[in-house]
Amino acid sequence: MAVPLFDTSTPIAPLRPLIDARIAEVLDAGVFILGPQVAAFERELADYLGVRHVVSVANGTDAITIALQALGVGPGDEVVVPSFTFYASAEAIPPTGAAPVFCDVDPDTGNVTAETVRAALTPRTKAIVAVDLFGNPAPVPALRALGLPVLEDAAQAAGASLEGARAGALGDLATFSFFPSKNLGCFGDGGAIATDDDALAEAARVLRFHGSRDKVSYERIGWNSRLDELQAAILRVLLPHLDDWAEGRRAAARHYEAAGLAELLTLPTATEGADPAWHLFVARHERADALVAALTEQSIGARAYYRTPLHRQPALAPWAGDLVLPVTDELARTHLALPMNPLLERDEADEVVAAVRTALGA
Repeated sequence: MAVPLFDTSTPIAPLRPLIDARIAEVLDAGVFILGPQVAAFERELADYLGVRHVVSVANGTDAITIALQALGVGPGDEVVVPSFTFYASAEAIPPTGAAPVFCDVDPDTGNVTAETVRAALTPRTKAIVAVDLFGNPAPVPALRALGLPVLEDAAQAAGASLEGARAGALGDLATFSFFPSKNLGCFGDGGAIATDDDALAEAARVLRFHGSRDKVSYERIGWNSRLDELQAAILRVLLPHLDDWAEGRRAAARHYEAAGLAELLTLPTATEGADPAWHLFVARHERADALVAALTEQSIGARAYYRTPLHRQPALAPWAGDLVLPVTDELARTHLALPMNPLLERDEADEVVAAVRTALGA
Protein backbone atom coordinates (compact mmCIF):
# COMPACT_ATOMS: atom_id res chain seq x y z
CA MET A 1 0.00 0.00 0.00
CA ALA A 2 1.04 3.62 -0.45
CA VAL A 3 1.85 5.41 2.82
CA PRO A 4 2.06 9.21 2.56
CA LEU A 5 4.54 11.27 4.53
CA PHE A 6 1.69 13.41 5.91
CA ASP A 7 -2.05 12.96 6.19
CA THR A 8 -3.58 16.22 7.40
CA SER A 9 -7.10 15.66 6.10
CA THR A 10 -8.17 12.33 7.63
CA PRO A 11 -7.80 13.36 11.31
CA ILE A 12 -9.97 16.44 10.83
CA ALA A 13 -12.58 14.87 8.54
CA PRO A 14 -15.02 14.16 11.42
CA LEU A 15 -14.70 17.80 12.52
CA ARG A 16 -15.57 19.37 9.18
CA PRO A 17 -19.25 20.08 9.99
CA LEU A 18 -18.27 21.98 13.15
CA ILE A 19 -15.44 23.77 11.36
CA ASP A 20 -17.83 24.83 8.59
CA ALA A 21 -20.32 26.08 11.18
CA ARG A 22 -17.66 28.12 12.99
CA ILE A 23 -16.49 29.66 9.72
CA ALA A 24 -20.08 30.62 8.95
CA GLU A 25 -20.35 32.27 12.39
CA VAL A 26 -17.35 34.44 11.63
CA LEU A 27 -18.71 35.41 8.22
CA ASP A 28 -22.08 36.25 9.72
CA ALA A 29 -20.50 38.35 12.47
CA GLY A 30 -18.38 40.29 9.99
CA VAL A 31 -15.48 40.72 12.42
CA PHE A 32 -12.22 39.44 11.01
CA ILE A 33 -9.30 41.03 12.92
CA LEU A 34 -8.65 40.72 16.68
CA GLY A 35 -12.25 39.80 17.42
CA PRO A 36 -13.92 37.37 19.84
CA GLN A 37 -12.60 34.21 18.16
CA VAL A 38 -8.99 35.35 18.56
CA ALA A 39 -9.56 36.37 22.18
CA ALA A 40 -11.21 33.04 22.98
CA PHE A 41 -8.51 31.00 21.26
CA GLU A 42 -5.78 32.87 23.12
CA ARG A 43 -7.49 32.10 26.46
CA GLU A 44 -8.07 28.46 25.58
CA LEU A 45 -4.52 27.85 24.38
CA ALA A 46 -3.13 29.59 27.49
CA ASP A 47 -5.27 27.34 29.69
CA TYR A 48 -4.13 24.25 27.76
CA LEU A 49 -0.46 25.20 28.11
CA GLY A 50 -0.78 26.31 31.73
CA VAL A 51 0.55 29.81 31.10
CA ARG A 52 -0.88 33.25 31.83
CA HIS A 53 -0.73 34.68 28.33
CA VAL A 54 -0.96 33.71 24.67
CA VAL A 55 -0.51 36.44 22.06
CA SER A 56 -1.47 35.23 18.60
CA VAL A 57 0.32 36.54 15.49
CA ALA A 58 0.30 36.01 11.73
CA ASN A 59 2.84 33.16 11.57
CA GLY A 60 5.52 31.32 13.49
CA THR A 61 8.40 33.34 12.04
CA ASP A 62 6.90 36.65 13.17
CA ALA A 63 6.31 35.03 16.55
CA ILE A 64 10.05 34.51 17.06
CA THR A 65 11.02 38.02 15.94
CA ILE A 66 8.36 39.68 18.08
CA ALA A 67 9.18 37.49 21.10
CA LEU A 68 12.87 38.41 20.84
CA GLN A 69 12.04 42.10 20.54
CA ALA A 70 9.78 41.79 23.58
CA LEU A 71 12.83 40.45 25.44
CA GLY A 72 14.74 43.57 24.43
CA VAL A 73 16.96 41.90 21.84
CA GLY A 74 18.34 44.49 19.42
CA PRO A 75 21.35 45.79 17.50
CA GLY A 76 24.67 44.65 18.90
CA ASP A 77 23.19 41.61 20.63
CA GLU A 78 23.69 37.94 19.82
CA VAL A 79 21.16 35.11 19.97
CA VAL A 80 22.32 31.49 20.14
CA VAL A 81 20.34 29.17 17.88
CA PRO A 82 20.86 25.61 16.61
CA SER A 83 21.94 25.14 13.02
CA PHE A 84 20.03 21.86 12.61
CA THR A 85 16.51 23.26 12.37
CA PHE A 86 14.15 25.00 9.97
CA TYR A 87 15.45 28.23 8.45
CA ALA A 88 12.89 30.43 10.23
CA SER A 89 14.43 29.73 13.66
CA ALA A 90 17.45 31.79 12.61
CA GLU A 91 15.90 33.94 9.87
CA ALA A 92 13.74 35.61 12.53
CA ILE A 93 16.77 36.95 14.43
CA PRO A 94 18.36 39.53 12.06
CA PRO A 95 15.14 41.60 11.78
CA THR A 96 15.66 42.49 15.45
CA GLY A 97 19.11 43.88 14.61
CA ALA A 98 20.81 41.06 16.51
CA ALA A 99 23.18 38.42 15.11
CA PRO A 100 22.43 34.68 15.10
CA VAL A 101 25.19 32.56 16.62
CA PHE A 102 24.94 28.92 15.60
CA CYS A 103 25.56 26.07 18.01
CA ASP A 104 25.82 22.30 17.69
CA VAL A 105 23.31 19.75 18.95
CA ASP A 106 23.12 16.46 20.78
CA PRO A 107 23.81 13.50 18.45
CA ASP A 108 20.92 11.43 19.83
CA THR A 109 18.05 13.91 20.21
CA GLY A 110 19.14 16.50 17.65
CA ASN A 111 18.35 19.21 20.21
CA VAL A 112 20.61 21.80 21.76
CA THR A 113 21.98 21.07 25.24
CA ALA A 114 23.42 23.27 27.96
CA GLU A 115 26.87 22.17 26.83
CA THR A 116 26.39 22.98 23.13
CA VAL A 117 24.86 26.35 23.97
CA ARG A 118 27.54 27.21 26.53
CA ALA A 119 30.19 26.75 23.85
CA ALA A 120 28.53 29.49 21.77
CA LEU A 121 28.00 32.09 24.51
CA THR A 122 29.79 35.43 24.46
CA PRO A 123 29.43 38.63 26.50
CA ARG A 124 27.03 39.86 23.79
CA THR A 125 24.61 36.92 24.08
CA LYS A 126 21.16 38.28 24.92
CA ALA A 127 18.97 35.19 24.47
CA ILE A 128 18.88 31.51 23.51
CA VAL A 129 16.50 29.96 20.98
CA ALA A 130 15.80 26.34 21.95
CA VAL A 131 14.01 24.38 19.22
CA ASP A 132 11.80 21.43 20.16
CA LEU A 133 13.07 19.57 17.13
CA PHE A 134 10.61 17.29 15.31
CA GLY A 135 8.25 17.47 18.30
CA ASN A 136 10.82 16.38 20.90
CA PRO A 137 11.18 19.00 23.68
CA ALA A 138 14.58 20.56 24.19
CA PRO A 139 16.05 20.46 27.72
CA VAL A 140 14.86 24.00 28.43
CA PRO A 141 15.20 23.89 32.25
CA ALA A 142 18.93 23.13 31.90
CA LEU A 143 19.24 25.97 29.41
CA ARG A 144 17.51 28.45 31.70
CA ALA A 145 20.05 27.55 34.38
CA LEU A 146 22.66 29.24 32.19
CA GLY A 147 21.18 32.54 33.34
CA LEU A 148 19.94 33.90 30.01
CA PRO A 149 16.40 34.26 28.64
CA VAL A 150 15.29 31.19 26.70
CA LEU A 151 12.83 31.38 23.82
CA GLU A 152 11.35 27.92 23.26
CA ASP A 153 10.60 27.41 19.57
CA ALA A 154 7.75 24.93 19.99
CA ALA A 155 6.52 25.16 16.39
CA GLN A 156 6.84 21.40 15.91
CA ALA A 157 5.93 20.31 19.42
CA ALA A 158 2.30 21.16 20.19
CA GLY A 159 1.04 18.34 22.40
CA ALA A 160 4.46 17.33 23.74
CA SER A 161 5.61 17.65 27.35
CA LEU A 162 8.75 17.58 29.47
CA GLU A 163 8.67 16.46 33.11
CA GLY A 164 4.92 17.07 33.14
CA ALA A 165 5.06 20.61 31.71
CA ARG A 166 3.66 21.34 28.28
CA ALA A 167 5.93 22.20 25.39
CA GLY A 168 5.30 25.91 24.99
CA ALA A 169 5.40 26.50 28.75
CA LEU A 170 9.08 25.72 29.32
CA GLY A 171 10.93 28.92 28.40
CA ASP A 172 10.68 32.60 29.33
CA LEU A 173 8.61 32.73 26.16
CA ALA A 174 7.61 30.14 23.61
CA THR A 175 6.52 30.43 20.01
CA PHE A 176 4.19 28.33 17.88
CA SER A 177 3.44 27.95 14.20
CA PHE A 178 -0.01 26.84 13.06
CA PHE A 179 1.12 26.05 9.51
CA PRO A 180 -1.32 23.46 8.11
CA SER A 181 1.05 20.48 8.48
CA LYS A 182 1.85 21.20 12.15
CA ASN A 183 0.47 19.13 15.03
CA LEU A 184 -2.03 21.94 15.60
CA GLY A 185 -2.47 23.44 12.16
CA CYS A 186 -4.93 25.96 10.79
CA PHE A 187 -6.06 26.44 7.18
CA GLY A 188 -3.35 28.95 6.32
CA ASP A 189 -0.63 30.73 8.26
CA GLY A 190 -0.80 31.46 11.95
CA GLY A 191 1.40 31.69 15.02
CA ALA A 192 1.48 32.55 18.71
CA ILE A 193 3.68 33.60 21.61
CA ALA A 194 3.13 32.07 25.05
CA THR A 195 4.52 33.38 28.33
CA ASP A 196 3.87 33.70 32.06
CA ASP A 197 5.44 37.16 32.11
CA ASP A 198 2.91 40.02 32.09
CA ALA A 199 5.38 42.59 30.77
CA LEU A 200 6.61 40.36 27.94
CA ALA A 201 3.04 39.57 26.90
CA GLU A 202 2.10 43.24 26.84
CA ALA A 203 5.20 44.09 24.79
CA ALA A 204 4.28 41.35 22.31
CA ARG A 205 0.72 42.69 21.99
CA VAL A 206 2.01 46.18 21.24
CA LEU A 207 4.58 44.91 18.75
CA ARG A 208 2.08 42.77 16.81
CA PHE A 209 -0.17 45.81 16.29
CA HIS A 210 2.09 48.42 14.68
CA GLY A 211 3.69 49.28 18.04
CA SER A 212 0.42 50.66 19.37
CA ARG A 213 -2.01 49.91 22.17
CA ASP A 214 -4.89 51.96 20.78
CA LYS A 215 -4.27 52.65 17.05
CA VAL A 216 -3.83 56.31 17.97
CA SER A 217 -0.52 56.56 19.77
CA TYR A 218 2.46 54.57 18.39
CA GLU A 219 5.15 53.75 20.97
CA ARG A 220 7.42 51.48 18.94
CA ILE A 221 8.26 50.42 15.41
CA GLY A 222 6.18 47.28 15.38
CA TRP A 223 4.65 44.76 13.03
CA ASN A 224 1.33 44.16 11.35
CA SER A 225 1.13 40.53 12.49
CA ARG A 226 -2.21 39.20 13.65
CA LEU A 227 -3.97 35.85 13.58
CA ASP A 228 -7.30 36.38 11.83
CA GLU A 229 -10.71 35.41 13.15
CA LEU A 230 -11.27 32.61 10.63
CA GLN A 231 -8.07 30.81 11.59
CA ALA A 232 -8.75 31.31 15.30
CA ALA A 233 -12.23 29.82 14.90
CA ILE A 234 -10.77 26.77 13.17
CA LEU A 235 -8.04 26.34 15.78
CA ARG A 236 -10.65 26.46 18.56
CA VAL A 237 -12.32 23.40 17.01
CA LEU A 238 -9.02 21.52 16.70
CA LEU A 239 -7.38 22.34 20.04
CA PRO A 240 -9.54 19.97 22.18
CA HIS A 241 -8.29 17.06 20.05
CA LEU A 242 -4.59 17.89 20.28
CA ASP A 243 -3.80 15.50 23.14
CA ASP A 244 -5.46 12.57 21.38
CA TRP A 245 -3.54 13.37 18.21
CA ALA A 246 -0.28 13.64 20.13
CA GLU A 247 -0.89 10.24 21.70
CA GLY A 248 -1.62 8.90 18.22
CA ARG A 249 1.78 10.15 17.08
CA ARG A 250 3.47 8.45 20.02
CA ALA A 251 1.56 5.25 19.21
CA ALA A 252 2.78 5.48 15.61
CA ALA A 253 6.37 5.66 16.88
CA ARG A 254 5.72 2.55 18.96
CA HIS A 255 4.33 0.80 15.88
CA TYR A 256 7.61 1.47 14.08
CA GLU A 257 9.59 0.05 16.98
CA ALA A 258 7.38 -3.05 17.20
CA ALA A 259 7.71 -3.57 13.44
CA GLY A 260 11.50 -3.79 13.79
CA LEU A 261 12.57 -0.48 12.25
CA ALA A 262 15.39 -0.14 14.78
CA GLU A 263 17.06 -3.17 13.19
CA LEU A 264 17.49 -1.14 10.00
CA LEU A 265 17.77 2.53 10.95
CA THR A 266 18.82 4.66 13.91
CA LEU A 267 15.55 5.81 15.43
CA PRO A 268 14.95 9.17 17.13
CA THR A 269 15.70 9.41 20.84
CA ALA A 270 13.41 11.28 23.21
CA THR A 271 14.85 13.89 25.54
CA GLU A 272 15.11 12.51 29.07
CA GLY A 273 11.79 13.06 30.84
CA ALA A 274 9.95 13.98 27.62
CA ASP A 275 6.76 12.74 25.99
CA PRO A 276 7.39 13.85 22.39
CA ALA A 277 4.55 14.61 20.00
CA TRP A 278 6.39 13.49 16.91
CA HIS A 279 5.64 16.11 14.28
CA LEU A 280 8.12 14.27 12.08
CA PHE A 281 9.53 10.80 12.59
CA VAL A 282 13.15 11.29 11.58
CA ALA A 283 15.53 8.34 11.49
CA ARG A 284 19.14 8.12 10.31
CA HIS A 285 21.12 6.01 7.87
CA GLU A 286 24.45 6.32 6.09
CA ARG A 287 22.73 6.04 2.70
CA ALA A 288 19.87 8.39 3.50
CA ASP A 289 19.47 9.97 0.05
CA ALA A 290 19.48 6.63 -1.74
CA LEU A 291 16.96 5.31 0.77
CA VAL A 292 14.64 8.29 0.23
CA ALA A 293 14.73 7.66 -3.51
CA ALA A 294 14.06 3.94 -3.12
CA LEU A 295 11.15 4.48 -0.71
CA THR A 296 9.61 7.07 -3.00
CA GLU A 297 9.67 4.55 -5.83
CA GLN A 298 7.71 2.20 -3.56
CA SER A 299 5.09 4.93 -2.82
CA ILE A 300 6.34 5.39 0.74
CA GLY A 301 6.60 9.02 1.79
CA ALA A 302 10.17 9.96 2.73
CA ARG A 303 12.30 13.06 2.48
CA ALA A 304 15.21 14.97 3.95
CA TYR A 305 14.40 18.23 5.70
CA TYR A 306 17.62 19.98 6.66
CA ARG A 307 20.21 18.48 4.35
CA THR A 308 21.95 21.88 4.25
CA PRO A 309 22.14 23.13 7.85
CA LEU A 310 21.66 26.79 8.63
CA HIS A 311 25.32 27.69 9.11
CA ARG A 312 25.87 26.57 5.50
CA GLN A 313 22.93 28.47 4.00
CA PRO A 314 23.96 31.35 1.68
CA ALA A 315 21.75 33.99 3.30
CA LEU A 316 23.19 33.24 6.75
CA ALA A 317 26.83 33.10 5.65
CA PRO A 318 27.66 36.55 7.09
CA TRP A 319 27.06 35.18 10.58
CA ALA A 320 28.56 31.70 10.09
CA GLY A 321 32.08 32.31 8.80
CA ASP A 322 34.13 29.12 8.85
CA LEU A 323 32.16 27.62 11.73
CA VAL A 324 32.48 23.85 12.16
CA LEU A 325 29.57 21.97 13.78
CA PRO A 326 30.40 18.28 13.38
CA VAL A 327 27.27 16.76 14.90
CA THR A 328 25.01 19.07 12.93
CA ASP A 329 26.78 18.21 9.69
CA GLU A 330 26.49 14.49 10.42
CA LEU A 331 22.78 14.66 11.25
CA ALA A 332 22.14 16.81 8.19
CA ARG A 333 23.84 14.21 5.99
CA THR A 334 22.20 11.09 7.40
CA HIS A 335 18.62 11.97 8.38
CA LEU A 336 15.36 11.12 6.63
CA ALA A 337 11.74 11.59 7.65
CA LEU A 338 9.30 8.67 7.40
CA PRO A 339 5.47 8.73 7.37
CA MET A 340 3.92 10.12 10.55
CA ASN A 341 0.38 11.11 11.43
CA PRO A 342 -1.96 10.65 14.42
CA LEU A 343 -3.82 7.77 12.76
CA LEU A 344 -0.89 5.76 11.40
CA GLU A 345 -1.69 2.09 12.07
CA ARG A 346 0.52 -0.92 12.70
CA ASP A 347 -0.09 -2.34 9.22
CA GLU A 348 1.14 0.92 7.69
CA ALA A 349 4.23 0.81 9.88
CA ASP A 350 4.80 -2.78 8.75
CA GLU A 351 4.53 -1.59 5.15
CA VAL A 352 7.10 1.15 5.70
CA VAL A 353 9.52 -1.20 7.46
CA ALA A 354 9.16 -3.78 4.71
CA ALA A 355 9.92 -1.13 2.11
CA VAL A 356 12.98 0.01 4.07
CA ARG A 357 14.14 -3.59 4.33
CA THR A 358 13.74 -4.06 0.57
CA ALA A 359 15.48 -0.79 -0.22
CA LEU A 360 18.47 -1.73 1.93
CA GLY A 361 18.63 -5.25 0.57
CA ALA A 362 18.33 -6.54 4.11
